[in-house]
Amino acid sequence: MEVSPTEKQLRYDKAYLRLAKSWASLSYCKRKQVGAIIVKDAIIISDGYNGTPAGFDNCCENEAGETHWYVLHAEANAILKVARSTNNCKGATLYLTHSPCKDCSKLVLQSGISRLVYQEAYKDTSGIDFLESAGLEVLKIVNIDDV
Repeated sequence: MEVSPTEKQLRYDKAYLRLAKSWASLSYCKRKQVGAIIVKDAIIISDGYNGTPAGFDNCCENEAGETHWYVLHAEANAILKVARSTNNCKGATLYLTHSPCKDCSKLVLQSGISRLVYQEAYKDTSGIDFLESAGLEVLKIVNIDDV
């Protein structure tokens, strides 16, 4: 049985989203764990999850359960990791467990990422709206467990 290119891409998209979900489980955040994987030319070039900057206590929330202002989002961590490497994000696909906020969507666009695949929508969809208006291919895949 021959698999069409779109079916094959969907299989890869779901696999990378499952990997992002697995990566999210490394986050110390209690309110929401988010994972990110960046893929370029069929190679994973970066990964990230939401959490505190290096050298800080891993606790993401204060006593009231509010997220500390300095917690980095998963996509920001993944993009910053690429910035420290010899690679770049031009033409890459970003896989996220949750769609980006409006601030992170600016980083996604500016980094050169051209495609975004995510599983759950963030409460504010202005980040997705911004990326779509900028011409990024955006795909939401809810069910990642079937292949």
